[in-house]
Amino acid sequence: MDVLVTLDAMDRWTSSGGGSVGLVPTMGFLHDGHLSLVRRARGENDRVLVSIFVNPTQFGPSEDFEDYPRDTDRDCALLLAEGADAVFIPSVEDIYPAGFATSVTVSGPLTERLCGASRPTHFAGVTTVVARLFGVTRPDRAYFGQKDAQQLAVIRRMTADLALPVEVVGCPIVREPDGLAMSSRNVYLSNDERAQALTLRESLLLAQRRVTAGIRDASALRDEIVGLVARQALLRLDYVEFVHGETLDPVDTLSGQVLLALAAFVGRTRLIDNATLQVDE
Repeated sequence: MDVLVTLDAMDRWTSSGGGSVGLVPTMGFLHDGHLSLVRRARGENDRVLVSIFVNPTQFGPSEDFEDYPRDTDRDCALLLAEGADAVFIPSVEDIYPAGFATSVTVSGPLTERLCGASRPTHFAGVTTVVARLFGVTRPDRAYFGQKDAQQLAVIRRMTADLALPVEVVGCPIVREPDGLAMSSRNVYLSNDERAQALTLRESLLLAQRRVTAGIRDASALRDEIVGLVARQALLRLDYVEFVHGETLDPVDTLSGQVLLALAAFVGRTRLIDNATLQVDE
């Protein structure tokens, strides 16, 4: 596996090989959710490239950029075992060189709702770094997890709007054995916080049961989830919303495919989760 730490090395790797390239962009501290993307890319491309870059521009001023977990040696060992062909580990100066003056922003409800409401600068940081990575690595396909459903929708919109020659591939959420969605931030949780964080998954399962029972009123379901979360002393709800999966427009009456998205602070740790509800007509 090639370890690429400069733009020149990245360019040589891209130019020297043939066939299709599948890119898995990550911020490192890899878990099986990330590795599932690598496996998917491995099955659909001639070469697999993983990027590791903790992007400062997508963190707000009071968020955990400095404390975000990092272990590059461990990450490289995992990627080697999964058969990745290369890992790209650029510096901040490589991604944002002196004089860098461009921001890529998807405007409107797609970035203003859900996580965008409480993290107003987040998605501009995401789209700018992803556009930069696409330009530097020149992949045929790029793989993102459905756990970050809003991010996936935003990146798809950006890629389509800018006519970037990259196929954006969404992949299923991977969960811990107890049902908690895998996240690099799970390591922040104490034992008590981890136990109460399972309420996020319980909320999704509750909604699925209610839909199966015939409930179609999004407001009533939302109130029930709010009540469930409120019973946990260590949880503070950020949002719970029923939205259209592509536009993220709010849904009042459940019909067809509806995305249930939620975010909550577990202690000081902010976690997100979601489920796609298939609502029979």
